[in-house]
Amino acid sequence: MRLLIILLSFPFLFTVVSAQTLNKEIWYVGTFGGEDSEGVYVVSFDRHFMTLELIQTVDDKLNPSFIALHPSNEFLYVAAREGMEDGDENGSIITYKINSLTGSLSKINEVSSMGESPCHISVDPDGDVVFVSNYQGGNVASYKVREDGGLHRASSVIQHEGSSVHPERQQKPHAHSMISSPDGKFVYASDLGLDKILIYEVDDRTGSIEPTRRKSVKSQPGAGPRHFVFHPTIPVAYSVEELSSTVAKYSFNARNGSLKASGRLEMLSPSLPKEGSTAADIHLSVDGKWLYASNRGQDNMAIFQVNPLNGDLTNTGHISTEGSHPRNFCVDSRGEFLYIANMHSNQISVFHQDDISGQLEYANESFEIPSPSCVVQLFLGE
Repeated sequence: MRLLIILLSFPFLFTVVSAQTLNKEIWYVGTFGGEDSEGVYVVSFDRHFMTLELIQTVDDKLNPSFIALHPSNEFLYVAAREGMEDGDENGSIITYKINSLTGSLSKINEVSSMGESPCHISVDPDGDVVFVSNYQGGNVASYKVREDGGLHRASSVIQHEGSSVHPERQQKPHAHSMISSPDGKFVYASDLGLDKILIYEVDDRTGSIEPTRRKSVKSQPGAGPRHFVFHPTIPVAYSVEELSSTVAKYSFNARNGSLKASGRLEMLSPSLPKEGSTAADIHLSVDGKWLYASNRGQDNMAIFQVNPLNGDLTNTGHISTEGSHPRNFCVDSRGEFLYIANMHSNQISVFHQDDISGQLEYANESFEIPSPSCVVQLFLGE
């Protein structure tokens, strides 16, 4: 495992690097629960030499557990577990301006997450509205984006109600993610505690959301829907279900936003113990031919081939994440790599992605970052 090359102590080196980072690849890494963490890590990755350089750490909050880029690549939104003030049970959402030459961050503003333990943040496709999921609070919030990229106070806060069958994990709502439809008209809130994906219509003028006529779709009892992804060309979406370690497929009606369950597959490897393993993250390859989903416990990645006609999945195998607790991963926008945030082993592991077979091959490179919980990618100048 490599250590980061720290540049912060050498300002004159940082100046040289800044001038040369145009069109370079930047990772923004959120962290969660690590005693040695310094907040959000801004690093530059050289894919040719397989090196990582630390540009900046931002320690406004101790647990910036999830982050999201604005579509313009000018702003970064960070969901932190800590509140705006000491003793505040709600979390906080911080907006940062991205330096277009270096990738470094400068704070714009901070607002309340309006609920306890925000665990996910996303932005609508047009960059008008930001969505936050509060896990312990069991609620979701939406925010209108200001002209400077910062956020107004919450336009909507919706409290989820109910429970499901798991005696420990589903006694109350646990909102886990909000993902926009491709056209931005709807947003889908996966609630692990309710075994539901709730569907909201988005008003991009005000940043507010409200339930659609078809308010939600139910998952299998005890499944625990966590994250959600839309296919880029086929009218289907996929839900990774944490408690049952399964991937559910849904057909998607773009006109009214409704979902209809149309298949469900196991994620876990049959050759490894299943007990204690939970599903975490899910993403499609850039071309939509392959679906990847991570398992914590087995610490592997499930790989599925996507049928180009109907979106049906075929499991083509598993590969070790070369670390422990793959909470999150990032698919390289150029289709060459996949970056896995192994939170408990304090590392981001790099894998080659085969664009023909969809298979992943460990690149024999893991970079040390304390308790990484989320990694997003940005190419400067693009």
